[in-house]
Amino acid sequence: MNEIIPGILEKEWSEIERKLELLRPFAKTVHIDIIDGKFVDNLTFLDPTPFKKYSEDFLLEVHMMVEEPIEYLKAWSNAGFKRFLGHIEMMSDPTEFIAQGQLLGEVGLALDGPTEIDVLEKINLENLDSLLIYTSEKVGFSGPELNDSRLEKIRKIRRMNKFIPIEVDGGINAESILKARQAGANRFVSTSYLFGSQNVQDTFLKLSEKIR
Repeated sequence: MNEIIPGILEKEWSEIERKLELLRPFAKTVHIDIIDGKFVDNLTFLDPTPFKKYSEDFLLEVHMMVEEPIEYLKAWSNAGFKRFLGHIEMMSDPTEFIAQGQLLGEVGLALDGPTEIDVLEKINLENLDSLLIYTSEKVGFSGPELNDSRLEKIRKIRRMNKFIPIEVDGGINAESILKARQAGANRFVSTSYLFGSQNVQDTFLKLSEKIR
């Protein structure tokens, strides 16, 4: 099923909460970006605790741009998160991350923009609930445009597996979303395009129409 997923990348809880309140009337899933300053030169809000109050309102997924994301699983699960997306580039043991994540909810691997799909060679895709492909240059900041060359990774993965949900993050807007869908993606994270619009709900609905 195709789905628009609002993305939130912020340093302060007050701004995160403001956006969650905007989304509450219409969004089912919310994508929370966390960054520890080690993977990329940025830092976000890293305390999962306040999210607990929203765990009944949304399916919360966390995109972990952090060193050893396995170490974050339990705390974010305890806060009500049900989907865990960890960057394979920052894992010492992807197989163990997948195994531990499966005990807590849905688990997926994320690939940064420059990372080729060869890193998935030893991964059994049947063990994953999803894959996230970052479609701009490099993760860590909201706003970069979609890089068309990243779409080939989606096409290759879709040829490898017809059924795995492929989530795209990076430069998703009213035009690029069609390219990502045609490449084989079916979950679309929109962050700056969505929240930079005059009416977040209207923009969400327009993006949803694009992928029907």
